[in-house]
Order: sequence, then structure tokens, then C-alpha cells
Amino acid sequence: MAKMKFFYGPKTCALASRIALEEAGADYEPVKVDFATAEQTKPAFLAVNPKGRVPALVTDRGVLTENVAILAFVAQSHPDRKLAPLDDPHAFAEMQAFTSYLSSTVHVNHAHKHRGARWATEESSFLDMRAKVPETMAASFALIERDFLKGPWVMGEAYTVADAYLYTVSRWLEGDGVDVNRFPKVAAHMKAMEQRPAVKAALAGE
Repeated sequence: MAKMKFFYGPKTCALASRIALEEAGADYEPVKVDFATAEQTKPAFLAVNPKGRVPALVTDRGVLTENVAILAFVAQSHPDRKLAPLDDPHAFAEMQAFTSYLSSTVHVNHAHKHRGARWATEESSFLDMRAKVPETMAASFALIERDFLKGPWVMGEAYTVADAYLYTVSRWLEGDGVDVNRFPKVAAHMKAMEQRPAVKAALAGE
């Protein structure tokens, strides 16, 4: 596989895919997209990802976007690293269901704090959205704590790319007004993740 380019923004959800790339020992070049100057809206980046968002992974077969897709691709293209239950279709689908929940629900809950313009135009609507974030994020993590985080890792004893994604969104809790210690399994998961060399390497690149 040729060297890949990975477009990311610091402190964004792209951290999940970067952790997975590090766990896989993938051959990739990180390319920072400067959100402070709205680089994601400029023609050069839009030529890579017309959505104007990160992550984006340039492979020798084209560009992949969305964490759910990139995480699965990294796991499947580096099978020796055992980053997903590749030999068990049902377990793989369970993992995908979890990462899809993080993408479609938890991330959207979080986005209502700063991205209200995606859904409304009135300032009063933005205030309502921001006020709701602690409640919706806490509700999502209560569900994760109770039903989805098997422990110590998302899928149980085996670490997978889903753990990279859970860790990434768990890091948003404090800023969203939610005490992670309300969720002991999630808090323990965060601590375990922070000990992994791949996580340290990904964070150092932020």
C-alpha cells in the first residue's frame, strides 16, 4: 500500500482515525487543516473533500471520509493488528453499530454547542441548543455506560478501532459540562486509552 495522506484538524473528531492509523502502524503523512483560518472551506481542501470536513484519508484508490468508514478501512487493511473482529460478521456489525451511534447521535449532540447554524438561524435557537448539550451528552453516555461499553474495551477484552472513537468523543465531555466520573466505566476507559503509545503519538501530533 502506498503512503497515505491524512487530513485532520486539531481537537476534532479526526483524532479517532489518527489513533487507529497509529495503532495499525500505517504508512501515512499527517496534513493539518487550519480551522482558525477556515482552510476547510478553501478550494484546495474542497478538492480533497467536498464536504469541507475532516477526517479525510487519501489512499492509492481514492479519498475516504467519515470516521466510521476510515476506522473500518484501517482495521481491514491491517488485519495483522487485530483492530476489529474481522472473522466474525456479527461482531463486526456490532462494532459498526457503536461507531455509527457515536457519529450520528453523540457527535451531533456535541455539535449543537458550536454548530447551531447548521440547524437554525435565530440566536434564541442557538441558546436553546447550547443549553441542551449537557443533558443530551449525559444521556448518550449513560446509555454507553449501561449498555454498550462491555469493558475494559468497547467490544470486551479485545481492543478495536471503536475504542479510538469512544475516547475521542469522551474527551468532549468536560467542555460540554458533563463530569466523566459520573460514568466509571467510561472514565476507566479514558485512563486506559491514555496509556497506549498510539494515543500518545496521536495526541502529540495535535
